Amino acid sequence: MATAAKFVIAEVEEIVEDGEIDPECVHTPGVYVDRIFKGDASCPFSEKLIEKLTVRDHSEVKKHIK
Repeated sequence: MATAAKFVIAEVEEIVEDGEIDPECVHTPGVYVDRIFKGDASCPFSEKLIEKLTVRDHSEVKKHIK
């Protein structure tokens, strides 16, 4: 959504020098980011919430495959 936003703030865990990260690993290029916020453990926004993984049982999947 960064390309559609008027103003983009990126929360980062670490700030590194240019060239330290492979460009293929960058999801949002710096050209779209207006401000950078370096989070830390004391910041309430830095809490990493674990997503709930839900999967189907294999027997359920086999019913729908013909």
